[in-house]
Amino acid sequence: MTKSKKLDFRPNEYVVYPAHGVGQIISIEEQEVAGIELELFVISFEKDKMTLRVPTHKATEVGMRSLSTPDVIDQAMKTLKGKAKVKRAMWSRRAQEYEQKINSGDLISIAEVVRDLHRTDDQREQSYSERQLYEAALERLTREVAAVAGGDEVLAAKQVGDVLMSRAA
Repeated sequence: MTKSKKLDFRPNEYVVYPAHGVGQIISIEEQEVAGIELELFVISFEKDKMTLRVPTHKATEVGMRSLSTPDVIDQAMKTLKGKAKVKRAMWSRRAQEYEQKINSGDLISIAEVVRDLHRTDDQREQSYSERQLYEAALERLTREVAAVAGGDEVLAAKQVGDVLMSRAA
């Protein structure tokens, strides 16, 4: 791992951490852990009231990445417009796959989960676990769309909702 990799991220920049979604790097600090000096990104996830410290040399290894480009956002929106692809596997297996997609940090995969689990009013109701996965994926997608667009989550949620509704029409 080269040292230059860690310089891709700077304080006040928004990043995506796969297991938690969009967070903001609030600082880069030195800390001694088990007798070893480490340089750490301090990432704040304000909505979750959580702070995460990631060693700078491990950031790309754990999947931390910059926000998606507008092109990737457009591609995610196209994915949402597509027809739901629901496999005929048992729910536990599908739920596991959805969870992996959500935690991959890949925006297109997250959009696939939202697309596949979205229900219109005339469709059968979601189970509790389906709803939990859907809401988690929707929240991750909305937060990243908002962060790329400048931070208005209400507007981003409306945008995502409009795309999902246009699909149902």
